[in-house]
Amino acid sequence: MSPFEVLSDYERRSLAHVAGLPEQLDAPGLWRGVGYRIGERRLASGFEEVREILPLPQVTPVPGAQPWMLGLANVRGNLLPIVDLKQFLEGERTVLHDGQRILLVRQPGGDVAVLIDELFGQRSFNEQQQISDEQVEAEQLAAGRYTHFIDRAYRLGDQPWGVFSLERLARTPEFRQAAA
Repeated sequence: MSPFEVLSDYERRSLAHVAGLPEQLDAPGLWRGVGYRIGERRLASGFEEVREILPLPQVTPVPGAQPWMLGLANVRGNLLPIVDLKQFLEGERTVLHDGQRILLVRQPGGDVAVLIDELFGQRSFNEQQQISDEQVEAEQLAAGRYTHFIDRAYRLGDQPWGVFSLERLARTPEFRQAAA
């Protein structure tokens, strides 16, 4: 065959091949999001709530800010407030390390970045993995301040995962008032 015929054959075969998806994106009861860890809790937030995931940039402290407000960072020419989510929710400062990430969250008046302990990447859960409210309480997943932001949870393997609402967090008056 000539080179043209070989290329034509490749084209014909590739157009005839319909690649299947590894999982159905529109499957009923399937929930997908970004998985991460805050303290001992494994959480996930919807893709629509996370604008971007970045390594922790250099942070400049802001005098007179709340203790959970780490400071400001320049991300591509935009000043972003960086919040220690663990300290905001649990009152305990996150131990900083090289592999940490921030989640950029859209909020009225500009984006905010929240520091997480560990990023797990994409997570998918189905209805059969959802756990009851009693199990959520027994796991202490939605205890303390987490109660306001976790509506449901799933079990993947032996780990419970809470669905954490970053949108609700960004609307919380205390979160929006970072001045001490």
